[in-house]
This record gives sequence, structure tokens and C-alpha cells, in this order.
Amino acid sequence: MLTLHVDAAAWRSALKAVAAEMPGLVPVAKGNGYGFGLRRLAIESALLGADTIAVGTMAEVGEIAAVSSFARIIVLTPWHPGEIELEPGTLPPDTTLVRTAGSMDGLRALDGQPVVIECQTSLRRHGLGHRDLPALVRHYERSKIAGFAVHLPLDRPAGYDPIREVARWVESLRATALPLRTMYVSHLSAAEIETLRARYPGVEFRPRVGTRLWIGDRAAFGARASVLDVVPLRKGDRFGYRQRTARLAGHLLVASGGTAHGIGLEAPRVVRGLIARAKALASGWLAAQNRNRSPYSWNHRRLWFAEPPHMQVSLLWAPESVPPPKEGDELAVDVRMTITHFDRVVLE
Repeated sequence: MLTLHVDAAAWRSALKAVAAEMPGLVPVAKGNGYGFGLRRLAIESALLGADTIAVGTMAEVGEIAAVSSFARIIVLTPWHPGEIELEPGTLPPDTTLVRTAGSMDGLRALDGQPVVIECQTSLRRHGLGHRDLPALVRHYERSKIAGFAVHLPLDRPAGYDPIREVARWVESLRATALPLRTMYVSHLSAAEIETLRARYPGVEFRPRVGTRLWIGDRAAFGARASVLDVVPLRKGDRFGYRQRTARLAGHLLVASGGTAHGIGLEAPRVVRGLIARAKALASGWLAAQNRNRSPYSWNHRRLWFAEPPHMQVSLLWAPESVPPPKEGDELAVDVRMTITHFDRVVLE
């Protein structure tokens, strides 16, 4: 079993610290629930006293709504043709579903429904641009605008000022007849948000926070995988689906966790600096030799995959010099929380 063990007191203390630092916090619960699951994040958001929660897609609304009651559930992905609609009765009667419009076509499709207008930033992912404001003003009477949103890039290259980018949108919106009462912001620090609040006291800036809130304190939780079998191997023994031969004597460890859990899967990363590039090249060269380091560790020693992960288990190689674990022991697993699906989450 692949288990996420959580120090509940430490984790909740970290959540409360972020909430205290960022008044008006809108927790983001999307995807795999940052490893904890959407239901758990909904419960914890309610415990924090959040009146609003943000989900990634329409498909995630029902799971959130079934757990806790919020005044608003915001869908972050802008409306697009062919999007699913909620079944009647999905939302509690006191919960308002707020959609996101990232284009004029999306805004027209959502006429009469509460919407947040996504403003295009230097992220350039989606959103209405400054040149769309005249059309937005003309359409305003048919819209039910619940606020505006700016989603900013994570990195801050030389010369980039996130406060200036948000301020430009505030000034542009204020120059129109559009009511700017609430602006949802992503990837701003508490200090940057306070600067904006001081500059524009009539605007409520509400931070949407996911990664920093849920997995900002990695010391509060850790993943462990059960050892399902330990098989001694002699040099030259064949093993696995591909019948590779053991180059040395050792042990084949069968551990919980495979591709269905996200083990062995990874998203591309931005590589910076000579050392990081050298490591990436070395990793690629080893992979070409069918040698891949696994995220599993035993006695503080990182283990190698014996072969690519299976659907629900992984075969690991432990050299003869390492005393092997026993069946039922647990291996530490260093995983990326946003792509891992655990068999269970245990709050301790």
C-alpha cells in the first residue's frame, strides 16, 4: 500500500499560518487534491473558515460540494465549448457556483450566471486583454460579474514588477464603468497584496492559494510504500517482464506504488545552471543504459528501479551490500505531490 502519513497537528498549524498571513484566502482544491484528495482539502478549507473555495474544473465541483458547504465555489478553468454542466441538485441551496470567463465568447455563453473575469497577464495563458475592455463594457448589463482575476507568473525576471502589472489592470478597470470590488490574485506574496490593499482601499484583494497552502511544509507529511516481497538474486538470474539479467548479486524488492499511483511519471522541469544541466545530462545517459533511479529509499539509501514501474507495484534493486527490508516493512518515497495518487492518507 502506498500511504501518505500526515502529522495532522503540524500540517494544520502550517495551514493556519498561511491563512493568518493572507486574509481573504481562497483555498485552491484541484486535480488530485495535491496528494491529499479533494474531499480532504474541502474539509480542511471549511475548518480554516473559508467562505470561498476554488476548483480546477467543472468535474471537480460535485466532490467538493458533497463534503462541505461554501458560500461560493469558483471554477478556475474558463468556460469553453463542450464543457460539462452540473447535474441538478449537485450544489447545496446556499452555495453559488461562480464560473470563469477568459474571453468574450465565454462571457456571452455565461450570460446571467455569476462570473469572474480572467484578465490576461504576462503569463499569456488565457484571459481578456486591455483591448477587450470596450466590448466588456458594452456587454456589462447582461453579465453578472462577481469579480476579476489576475494569474501571475511564478518567476520574476529582471525588470518584472508584479505589483505594477496588477495595478495596471486596476487602473484600466477603474477607467471604465465596470464595478471593481473584488480582485482574485494568484502568486503574490502577503507583502505584495498588502501593498495593493494600501494603494487601492476600495478593492478587496483575495489570494487564491494552492501549492503554498497545502504542501508548503513538506516536513509535516511523508510518503511510504509497503514492501510486498523480497527475492534474492544471484548474478546472472533473470527477472521481470523483460527478463533482464542481474549484473550483481542482491535482492529484488517488490514495493507498492506504480504508474497508476504516478510513480515513475514526471512533468518536464525548467533546468537552470551548469550543475542542474550536468545532472540532467547524467540522468539521461544512465537512462540510455536502462538505469533509472527510483524515488524509493531504504535506510536512507536511494534505490534503483530494477525495471520500469508496473501499474501498481515497482521492482527495485538492492545490492548485496545493503541489508534488505522484510516483507511488511515500509520504504520512504520522495514523490511529486501533484501527480501522486495514494492508496490511503493517514492523519496521525
